[in-house]
Amino acid sequence: MSPTVRTSPPSKPRRFGRLTGIVVPVVLAATAISASALVPAQAADAAATAAHGNPSPSADPAAIRDWNTIATDVIGANLGPTRPSGQAVVWHGFVSVAVYNAVVGIEGRYAPYKWRARGPATASPEAAAVTAAHHVLLADFPASRTLLDAAYADSLAKIPDGTAKRQGMAFGARAADHVIELREGDGRFAAVEFTVPPAPGVWRPTPPANLPFIDTWLARLRPLVLTSAAQFRPGPPPALSSERYARDVNEVKIMGARANSPRTAQQTETAVFFGGNLAVQLQSAYRDHSARHHLDIADTARLFAAANASATDAVITSWNTKLHYGTWRPITAIQLAGTDGNPATEPDPQWQPLLVTPPHPDYISGHAAVTGAVTRTLTGLFGTTRLDLTFPSEATGTTRHYDDAVKLNQDMIDARVWAGIHSRTADTEGCLAGARVGAWTLAHHFRPLHPAHPRSSPPVPRTCPRGGSD
Repeated sequence: MSPTVRTSPPSKPRRFGRLTGIVVPVVLAATAISASALVPAQAADAAATAAHGNPSPSADPAAIRDWNTIATDVIGANLGPTRPSGQAVVWHGFVSVAVYNAVVGIEGRYAPYKWRARGPATASPEAAAVTAAHHVLLADFPASRTLLDAAYADSLAKIPDGTAKRQGMAFGARAADHVIELREGDGRFAAVEFTVPPAPGVWRPTPPANLPFIDTWLARLRPLVLTSAAQFRPGPPPALSSERYARDVNEVKIMGARANSPRTAQQTETAVFFGGNLAVQLQSAYRDHSARHHLDIADTARLFAAANASATDAVITSWNTKLHYGTWRPITAIQLAGTDGNPATEPDPQWQPLLVTPPHPDYISGHAAVTGAVTRTLTGLFGTTRLDLTFPSEATGTTRHYDDAVKLNQDMIDARVWAGIHSRTADTEGCLAGARVGAWTLAHHFRPLHPAHPRSSPPVPRTCPRGGSD
């Protein structure tokens, strides 16, 4: 099914520093319950929730959506709205897991992320969520304190004063501090260099700006859910002498050219639509979906945390692969095709891509990896390949609605080729790597404390269009 296209208006950070702000002691009560059907870690988590009773039905999930919007604005203001990197995704991951812990630690329905603490059942989940988001963002982006403090005061003013509010604020602060501690020494901003000298097939800065490899530290960043940055690094890209390499180069040379390309208007629009800030597009889609489907506060927190955590580790996987293989971009491969030793490619020194090439290697595509991770995560949460996601694009001024995960991934793969900035192999392998990250994420985190069918596994939906099993 083709996506529906509707014209409408599109809707340097520091390391974490420990916040002590409003943290106050919270006494946690726990009694044992029968949880023999759960794995040990889940059984311990379930036992800790026995004193909670039923989750609060009146908690407003809009607090999470509001602070996701604030996070998007703050991250964009500090990084720059068009920074050509996956870094923005990472900050959303940190904020979202803290908010998730703050909420589910009170609601008691899902296993917290790398934490066993529980808050009082009488605490306000909204107060916990906004406090966790505020504290993590302030720790990362202290230059935005004025904006963050004002937004925090406004959010708290909407919550009735009393014990529930105070308890929620205290527990949200604890949740934020826990994530801050987890991320200490994680490798952010470490000096990681790409030192491979230029040679056929090897990445080098690309015009027009000829910028160095950006944010190389992402390649060594400690993941949120994976065991290592290289856990799902794919095998090597096609050899320069291979037929597949020549096919990749010749396809992007024709379909991704700035001038004289046979791209249709729809193909060009697809390339431009997905050529901007993917992190902004994804957050908007999550907010819209959770609001239209009336997700409660725990399910809203889980959606944002699972999707953003898997996207974060997809970025890390992508950058680790880029640094490891260091393959040149299409603009270099096409202009210097006379040096690749492949008789099936012809050089064109004047060739230019439709969009400006980002300053990092081709293999694998970060956009495709993130989308592959997100779609696999969401289909796992929803239990179907039907997504019902609406994406905006500031670049085109339009929105697109996707019901099908495979179609979304196909469009992302095609978009990067038609933009002239990625080979098809970099895109398809990126999608597959991301899908593996997404599957791992749901297998190990963000799980129900009381699964309906603890001993059965639902069928794994296929979300990448081709290139192997995800």
